[in-house]
Amino acid sequence: MKWKRSERLVDMTRHLLENPHSLIPLTYFSERYLAAKSSISEDLSIVKETFEVNGTGKLVTVSGAAGGVKYIPRVTESEVREVMAVIKESLGRSDRLLPGGYLYMTDFLGNPKIMDRIGKVFASAFGDMEIDVIMTVATKGISIAHAIARHLNVPVVIVRRDSKVTEGSTVSINYVSGSTRRIQTMLLSKRSMKSGQRVLITDDFMKAGGTMAGMKNLLEEFDCELAGIAVLVEAEHTEEVLVDDYLSLVKLRAMNEKDRTIELEEGNYFKKGGNEG
Repeated sequence: MKWKRSERLVDMTRHLLENPHSLIPLTYFSERYLAAKSSISEDLSIVKETFEVNGTGKLVTVSGAAGGVKYIPRVTESEVREVMAVIKESLGRSDRLLPGGYLYMTDFLGNPKIMDRIGKVFASAFGDMEIDVIMTVATKGISIAHAIARHLNVPVVIVRRDSKVTEGSTVSINYVSGSTRRIQTMLLSKRSMKSGQRVLITDDFMKAGGTMAGMKNLLEEFDCELAGIAVLVEAEHTEEVLVDDYLSLVKLRAMNEKDRTIELEEGNYFKKGGNEG
């Protein structure tokens, strides 16, 4: 069956959006739609222009025998600020206050629609970097990690605080909690990563960065490299932060348990150049 151009454009757009950061040969589309490569190139030009005008992302063309086209997700500055506003509005409710300077975020982290938007925001920030794996610590960082991984098209590895038989043999390290200054343990299955991989670390909440620093140290045990750090909410820092060069969407400026108030502001996303590209 020969496809009409309108049908090709719809199906081509769907395929590109579902396979970000994947190099798709022109021959794939040509054979799928029974169309000449010249027609496919024209179709891709239309999709490319539409993506760029709407801020959906960009199409990168790779020439040569092994070339093709690759979709790179992007978000506009206004989209990022809209996501920040949604986070602040939802997490700024007084009923989210928890003792010890924490916020109740479980329901928010379980919302697939907002998590997908957050994932694309972070994927846009790190989209031009070489990233092989997303790493997070169980359990609340898992939804964010998978959201980012979906838009970068890379796997997720989950660091745990206790050993499980289903993990097989593991590598464990001790680290100092940034907020409590207590010695804690984290571990990761030996089969999770390969030597030399570049890893993006993420988590839902960061106080002094002890957990992030622990995951960073764990990478060294696997001979892997830190590519970046993505944080949904960072707390106001009353002490030295144990990690550098992290990207945050929202900052918990202050909270008062007595008055039941929460003060949130934009994180350092734009200060760190997260909207470039």
